[in-house]
Amino acid sequence: MSIAENLEEVERRITAAAERSGRSREDITLVAVTKTHPPQMMNEAIRLGVTDIGENKPQEVRDKFAEVLPVKWHLIGHLQTNKVKYVIDKVCLIHSVDSIKLMDEIERQAQKHNLDMDILIQVNISGEESKSGIVKEQLEELLIHAGTLSRVKVKGLMTVAPKTDNPVTNILHFDNIRQLFIDIQQKKYDNVSMVYLSMGMSGDFETAIECGANMVRVGSAIFGERDYSQK
Repeated sequence: MSIAENLEEVERRITAAAERSGRSREDITLVAVTKTHPPQMMNEAIRLGVTDIGENKPQEVRDKFAEVLPVKWHLIGHLQTNKVKYVIDKVCLIHSVDSIKLMDEIERQAQKHNLDMDILIQVNISGEESKSGIVKEQLEELLIHAGTLSRVKVKGLMTVAPKTDNPVTNILHFDNIRQLFIDIQQKKYDNVSMVYLSMGMSGDFETAIECGANMVRVGSAIFGERDYSQK
């Protein structure tokens, strides 16, 4: 299938999942994940109406940026402090913040470039050792620290659910992070606003939307399987 056909099908599935959760398509932000895919494929998707692009690696943001049509860029993968400089003036949202050290480096680079940087805190809701993100017991420490920063703005939470054949497991994980999202809203931390709940990828975005996600990160369902030999 073509990118156009894939995108049409993903849009149909997002709309249906949003309606099942009592919302509309406009309530859900689709981040089209383009890791390893070339700028020409990205531009095709943008011409078809994609408004938000997600990259896993900061180097790919840096290297592709000039060749891609105007679009909102998201950094969704693990971010090392020494790579913040590659994306700070290019992305609209960093999804994968999981330490005070990283928050402080984003703050430093944002001050250097005289801009504000929106971030999500990545929560390892499943507790898998292979997953990035903080465990929920560490979350409050980062939320409190956000109140000391002037350029970094916490705008929500992100999680990556385990790959599993049992969708009930991920419903539990998605429900748990949705509850965290609500709890944080009610506590009213300084410099923290729960705007985005980023969860759900190609294999589980419908479930995530039904559980409250308002931002989903979809790659292979739009662009096909990735060609890792190109990197």
